[in-house]
This record gives sequence, C-alpha cells and structure tokens, in this order.
Amino acid sequence: MDLFSNQDLEVYQPLAEKLRPTNLDEFYGQDHLTGQNGVIRKMIETDTITSMIFWGPPGVGKTTLAKIIAKETNSSFRELSAVTSGVKEIKELIEIAKFNQMNGQKTIVFVDEIHRFNKAQQDAFLPYVENGTIILIGATTENPSFEVNNALLSRAKVYVLETLSKQALIEILHRVFTYSDYQKIKIDDECLEIIAYQSHGDARVALNTLENVINFNQGKAKITKQDLQSSLNSKIFLYDKKGEEHYNLISALHKSMRNSDADAALYYLARMLESGEDPLYIARRLIRFASEDIGLAKPQALQQAICAYEASNFIGMPECNVNLAQAVVYLSMCPKSNSLYVAYEKAKKDAQETLDEQVPYHLRNAVTNLDEQLGYGKGYIYAHDEQNKIAKMTCLPEKLKNHHYYQPTTSGNEAMIKEKMDQIHAYKNS
Repeated sequence: MDLFSNQDLEVYQPLAEKLRPTNLDEFYGQDHLTGQNGVIRKMIETDTITSMIFWGPPGVGKTTLAKIIAKETNSSFRELSAVTSGVKEIKELIEIAKFNQMNGQKTIVFVDEIHRFNKAQQDAFLPYVENGTIILIGATTENPSFEVNNALLSRAKVYVLETLSKQALIEILHRVFTYSDYQKIKIDDECLEIIAYQSHGDARVALNTLENVINFNQGKAKITKQDLQSSLNSKIFLYDKKGEEHYNLISALHKSMRNSDADAALYYLARMLESGEDPLYIARRLIRFASEDIGLAKPQALQQAICAYEASNFIGMPECNVNLAQAVVYLSMCPKSNSLYVAYEKAKKDAQETLDEQVPYHLRNAVTNLDEQLGYGKGYIYAHDEQNKIAKMTCLPEKLKNHHYYQPTTSGNEAMIKEKMDQIHAYKNS
C-alpha cells in the first residue's frame, strides 16, 4: 500500500506538512521559548501575543510555531510569502484583519522570509502593527538587525530559534510512528540516527528523507541500514560516537593542530563532519584546545574558538563547516604553549593534598567583630597603594610558600608575560 497516496485523490502533502505539530506539546527543540518557563508558552497561556520576528536556520519550526500561536489563541492566521506577495496583497490582507477586529478576533499575519520584503513593503505593515489591527510574526534566516528596517524592528521582539539537536530530530522522527498510518512500519533505530545526523538540524529535511525511505521500501517487514543506504543511493557515513573511531579522529585532529599541521587538521575535521559528527562537539574541543595548547601565547585563540562555536550553533551544518575550518587553521597556526595546562595540573595536585589547609588570616575579610578579634585581615597590604601595584606579601598558605605553578614559555605573547613575571618575582624577593 502506498502510504502517501489515497483513493480520494486528495492533494498530496509531504510528510513534514502532514505531521506538522499543532500544539506546544508536539513541538520539539526550542525549550528556551516553548518549555514550561518559555516566554512563548507564557504569552500563549496569558493570551498576550505581540508582534515578533523568529530568526533561525531552515527547518527549526518558525512557521510551525507561528501556526501554533494562532491556533492556541483562537486567532485568524494569514500567511504571506515575501517572495510572491507585494503591497497589493498586504493591503487586501489588512482589510480582512480590520473586519476580524470589528468582530473581536485577532489576526496573526505570518510573513515567511520577511527579509526579502523591500522597505516599502515592510513600511506598509507599520501603522497596522502599531494600532493593533494585526499581530505580525516574521520569519527570517538572516540577521534582522541588517535585513529588517528599524521602524518595524522596534515594534517587534526578536526571538532566536536554534538549530535542532540530534536528539530533538530523533524524537521528531519517532513521533511519525505514533500515527496510525505508520504504526505498522518497522525501522532500525540506527536508521533514524543516521537520518538525524545527515539532516544537520533541519526537521523538514529529516522528515522528507524518512518519507522517501519509507516509500522506497514499501512491502518490507523492517527497514535496515542497508535499505536506508539503497534508498538514499549514497554511502552512509556513520561511526559510533562513543566508540574507538570517534576518539581516534578527535585525537588526530587535536594532535595535528598541536603540531601546527593545518592540512592534516582540516582532513580530520572533514572526516568527522562528513561522518555525521556533531559540529558543536568539535567546537567544544577547539575551545579546550585554545587554552590547553595555546593559552596565553595567543589569548585571541580562545575568542576565535568561541566564535566558531557560536557560529556553528546558529547556522548548523553544512554551512558551519567553513566556520570550523577557519578556527582549525587559525589554531594550527598559533604559537603553542601548554603552560596553563601544566600549571593547573600542578595546582590541582597541591590542592588535593592540602584540602584542609587554611586560607592565611591576612587574606580573609573581617566581617564581624569576632573576625577582627581573631586577626582576620591583619597584615593585609592593599596592592593599589604599593609601588607598581604589587604588595610584598605571601598569598599562598604557609605550607605552599614559594610554590610556582604557571611558568610561561617564550612562545608568542608568553614571552612578554614571562618577562613581567620575572620582574614581579625579583621585586617581591628584593
């Protein structure tokens, strides 16, 4: 039986449209907005919907969320496409909204790809957003600060929808099989994981892929990984993210960057991404690398790694591959130092062995009279009042006096830090 045709010749609907969530309980992946304490959920519950713009990558639920808002608040829902609609269509829609308003009903106007509207088209909404004739919900994949005019932007709150996580996509795919038409279909969980990995945070892509796989394998008792590969007509890259190959590849990436081998680092980055690795996992490892293997030799490395994480989180795969490539090459080419890593390990060892060591009295704050009587703060020297803003006093516990943890190298920026630390030690010992 063809699950996607029917005898009544109804208009075909893609699976992503057919199973579009109709309430917040069916809506996955944006808990910061729709969870129990999410701002969108609270607005729906209190029926205090205001104009807003949803900013996020494709397939994360912008249109779906707008429709849910309209349904849950008993509002009339009208949809415009910035690609096919002009000022004429906007004016016609406003007349409908005015009629609805006279009859006590709100009108939510959803504009997909609102960044494609020109200034005149955007301005046409302004008076009606302002006087409450319509509630405007715009959707855009572009930064609204640059693509939506300031007058309209000032009248709408911007909410960021995030790239869907692998787990959210898997939950969405599992939900398909709770519907009567699909309950008898069996598919390996590994297949759903593969589809989720290769959809790069886009629920529409994931559902469309699943639909194609189901159609291709009609009549089979169970859809396997091999069936999935045949359906997609391509090699399926997947490796166990908790297994040996996962750790081998991230180790190879880390060690290639440490050895300043940008070519090898790019290769292992591509191996991981093309195998379906979570780009945010890689980005987190780059953040760690920036401090562990570069540190203060070039402090900007940490900023570069964090920026790569934020970019990957926002635009997702496959577009974020170049953001990660930029960070990988940058980190590979930075001067290297593991001084911070070594310093912390030394400090950790001493800390673990001296957990009962008391903080010196002169470093404690005397909050009460009893504290003063006990000598808290006695002998403390305020560094700002001293020459070079450095006080000649010991800050470590007596047992650890003269222990040195951070020993900068002469690599990159650490050369200046080393010179400064040598001067400080000389001054304190004079």
